[in-house]
Amino acid sequence: MPKIKTHSGAKKRFKVSKTGKIKRAHVGRRHILTKKNTKRLRHLRKEGYADTTNVAQIKRLIPYM
Repeated sequence: MPKIKTHSGAKKRFKVSKTGKIKRAHVGRRHILTKKNTKRLRHLRKEGYADTTNVAQIKRLIPYM
């Protein structure tokens, strides 16, 4: 069997935790930050986890991670 290529966009956006969950960054943290309050930005800093409905698809995109 040939190797499966990793999706370049997915490898930049997702990491797999030790327990097998898919870690991701929050959206809305790139620009137009002046109108977002400090509490909101602080919560966006923390990592989030991908929803269970998307995990199988993401794992197909990053097979060796």
